[in-house]
Amino acid sequence: MADKCHMCLLGLILLCSLLTGTIEVDDNNKFCSSGKNVHLPCKIARSSCTSTSWTYSRQSETVELVYGGKKKNDIERHERLSLGSDCSLNIRNVTKDDYGSYSCQRYVNGQQQGTEERIYLHFLHVSVSPSSTQIRSGSSVTLFCQLYHDQVSCDTLVRAEGVQLIWVNQAGEDLQTDSRYQISPPGHCNSTLTTTLLDEDNNTEWRCLVTQRNEAKTSAAYIVRYSGYNLCMSLK
Repeated sequence: MADKCHMCLLGLILLCSLLTGTIEVDDNNKFCSSGKNVHLPCKIARSSCTSTSWTYSRQSETVELVYGGKKKNDIERHERLSLGSDCSLNIRNVTKDDYGSYSCQRYVNGQQQGTEERIYLHFLHVSVSPSSTQIRSGSSVTLFCQLYHDQVSCDTLVRAEGVQLIWVNQAGEDLQTDSRYQISPPGHCNSTLTTTLLDEDNNTEWRCLVTQRNEAKTSAAYIVRYSGYNLCMSLK
């Protein structure tokens, strides 16, 4: 009983740290979910940001976001970007479109100085099947958790970076050991949770959590809400 309470407490502390709204950066792989704010530092920047540039790339697309310390006005995400006083790049209200590679460079008289600093932003998303209008208490539901990544393979994230996807309840307890849930085995950048809905599942939250070397990074939640015989879904 004491061990279970200890796990619950750890889970609550873990979830509280994830819900503060801003994701802190500590290495070159960053993790985010919908609606969060992300801070990307530029360690090669100097006291003045007039020589700082930021570019974004995913697959074959490359977009210049900041040049000479000024945001580009002709990019779709312009209003959600800001440059910090330390030349960091801040992204507000992150969406799936933001995952990819971000590079910070210094230019003096049009010439790049030193090497670029690259940060990989990965996006966590949860979806449900069947749709919310088709499921009700007593029916089976499957949640799909996917970590979108680019230019860094899933194998590298899992084996070299120690990344895992874990399903937890609203108390932060790992659902892997609960026989009510069928969860795909860890070790991949996607995971599924399948269960049969109960009457008492109204307003219940299940959360897909990303950890890196056993440290929580971000999460995406699914909340069950009953209205009559229908189930409403909320993702955050």
